[in-house]
Amino acid sequence: MFEFTLLILFVFFILYNLLLIVPMREVHVIERLGKFRVVLQPGFHFLIPFFDRVAYRHDTREQVLDVPPQSCISKDNTQLEVDGLVYLKVMDGKLASYGIEDYRRAAVNLAQTTMRSEIGKLSLSETFSERDSLNESIVREIDKASDPWGIKVLRYEIKNITPSFKVIHTLEKQMEAERSKRAEITLANAEKAAMINLSEGERQEAINLSEGEKQKRINEAKGTAQEIAIVARAKAEAMTLVSEALALEGGNEAMNMQLKEQFINQVGKILNEADISVVPAEMAKLEGFFEGMEQVTQSVGQVKGGRA
Repeated sequence: MFEFTLLILFVFFILYNLLLIVPMREVHVIERLGKFRVVLQPGFHFLIPFFDRVAYRHDTREQVLDVPPQSCISKDNTQLEVDGLVYLKVMDGKLASYGIEDYRRAAVNLAQTTMRSEIGKLSLSETFSERDSLNESIVREIDKASDPWGIKVLRYEIKNITPSFKVIHTLEKQMEAERSKRAEITLANAEKAAMINLSEGERQEAINLSEGEKQKRINEAKGTAQEIAIVARAKAEAMTLVSEALALEGGNEAMNMQLKEQFINQVGKILNEADISVVPAEMAKLEGFFEGMEQVTQSVGQVKGGRA
């Protein structure tokens, strides 16, 4: 019974070393008597017991490796602490097994040294603004160096770029000064715009006032001209009526009486409104004055009659 049990265990041991199932996500590197034989792809395979063995197993999926934080110096001598992630994939199981001892640790160390080198080419501000180009440069450099290892570096991503405390304090002061500068510029621009608007308003007001004064003078001139024209037409019509009246019978006597009446009325007004009573020295000659006026009216009437 004991021998039978040993026989069964031996058979299972032989079958275990004879049959090999490679999972879909892996490749297996097989050695025969210590020498590389083949890289087995996913599936069912047969091995020679005691001669063939699985020396290495590699995951063919994309792997994410964490790059620890490290101190870097930028081109403007600023100390930074940078960490990241490197994404890689095993492309050749044989090279990944025999090309390097540990491709994961080698990829991380290479990413660190490459990152320090690339950070040293950029200033502090460029490390933040040129992050995409920095990632591409690191991937390109790592991929060239890792080609003999049978792996492919797909991408590199910087997680954090942390300046030192002194640098952060300096940057905060710089940002505060920049904000103050922008605020002063904004206030200056607002004041400038207000002064421009005020001067423009005063200019427009002066223009409007001058235009109004100009229009006022034009209107007054037009009004005066119309008034003069109306007065002139009225005087002309009055003169026409007077001349027509003088041409009629009795017109001269009526004209004479009208002039005498107006003269007496005007003298009366002057005597009433004056503070000092004034009596003309030649008051006795009023009759001669009226007779002279009568002769003038008669001569005017004769002239108008002759023209008629």
